[in-house]
Amino acid sequence: MLKEERHRAILNEVELHNRVLLTDLAEKLDVSIDTVRRDVKELDSENMLTKVHGGAVSLGFVNQNPARSNVYALDKKVSIAKKAVTLLRNNSVILIDGGTTCLELARLLPTNIKLTCFTLSLPVAMELLAKPNVETIFIGGTLSKDSQIAVGSTTINALTQIKVDYSFIGTGYVDAAFGLTEFDWEVVQTKKAVINASKKTVLLCISEKLNSQHRFKTCDLNVISTMVTELEAWDKKLDAFKNMNIQLL
Repeated sequence: MLKEERHRAILNEVELHNRVLLTDLAEKLDVSIDTVRRDVKELDSENMLTKVHGGAVSLGFVNQNPARSNVYALDKKVSIAKKAVTLLRNNSVILIDGGTTCLELARLLPTNIKLTCFTLSLPVAMELLAKPNVETIFIGGTLSKDSQIAVGSTTINALTQIKVDYSFIGTGYVDAAFGLTEFDWEVVQTKKAVINASKKTVLLCISEKLNSQHRFKTCDLNVISTMVTELEAWDKKLDAFKNMNIQLL
């Protein structure tokens, strides 16, 4: 594989999953860790992604600019957020997770809807402050420098004290048989706590993540009440999910 082809493949993985490990990239591309490390370093110097310890993150994940020009598949994420808004009712208590799709949901909340909204995402919290009828409650903890999301024992403990009507979450990977997965064990523990703090959990997921999986399991798919993608419910890409006890939106 030529270097240009590797660079394209690396950028696609980083943009799709927001954050990836060098070991995973090396395995996927069938090259050495040193080769991937050099590639990521070059892409970082060209301002195509951000190099972090042991991996890389997408620019749209760490740099929330007003134009959102660096957010991968923005049109699809906006479509998902618009669908998710239809689930909301006045005076509901909700929780919005971190990530670029959840941030689009926060941006698209109608200004006239009254909500109490918990979040563990600093960018989401800042966006919610612009909503006049939303009471914003930030769940603190150790802030991840990459994602600007609170994680760790303090966050998990705070989540045990609440029960929201809906939580809106993202995921790195989702598979009909294996469920939701991530590569970060700490993130998985936080997402488990979010799900346990929710009467109903809504997964916001672009279709490119369907039929993918990673090391650490967040939950089975039947734990999720609703899965929202940019696809129409009849789309064949959703066939594996249609016989499961989950609403497809």
